Amino acid sequence: MNSLHPRTARTTGLLYLAMALVAIPGFLVIRPMLFDPDSPASTLAHIVENEALARLGIGLELTLVVVQALVALWFYRLFRGVDAFAAGSLAAFGLVNAVAILASAACLGAALDTALAPPFTGDAAGGGAGGAAGSVQLLWVLSGSFWDVATLFFGLWLIPMGVLALRSGMPRALGWILVAGGVGYIVSGFVTYLAPAAAPAAELLPYLATVGEFWMIGWLLWHALRAARVGARLS
Repeated sequence: MNSLHPRTARTTGLLYLAMALVAIPGFLVIRPMLFDPDSPASTLAHIVENEALARLGIGLELTLVVVQALVALWFYRLFRGVDAFAAGSLAAFGLVNAVAILASAACLGAALDTALAPPFTGDAAGGGAGGAAGSVQLLWVLSGSFWDVATLFFGLWLIPMGVLALRSGMPRALGWILVAGGVGYIVSGFVTYLAPAAAPAAELLPYLATVGEFWMIGWLLWHALRAARVGARLS
């Protein structure tokens, strides 16, 4: 526990918290408001009518890329003294996951450009809008697929995080929850494509990881705060 620098722990915790706060509205709120999986025409109409919201969604994904990259680097800085290989693995997997989200953002940007390009900004049901609707829908599906396959690397990022938690003096339950949650993400990534009928059940597996992630955020911030209080008493 004492090997973790309090300032680095605080920065890592704040970045991880920012990552969660950016990901939730972008993926869980804005995306369902714009994307209709059953109707390309509806997706096109939603984007054209809510351009500002669509741009906000893209901005949030780009912000998520930046924050995840920084979190990966700061986790490496935090844990490299505990186990350099595990810390490097955590950083590498986190950066790959950030690249996958970057690809998703590129798809959303291309979808927005396609939706707003003449003559598709007119009646979503007429003229060339049918072709635009299909293209926009395909790009949104591809964006979602990048998120789906990225679950493999998000799971791989959580496993070394859990191992490092176990080796650094953090609560052992936290470490095991992160490892189990990482395995859950990996399993859900395979199930999504290999056994789609079981996908709804597999989507429940990563929820354990969510508990571990917020616990990790809280622990890092608590560790930094406690160290600051101890330092204040000694000064």
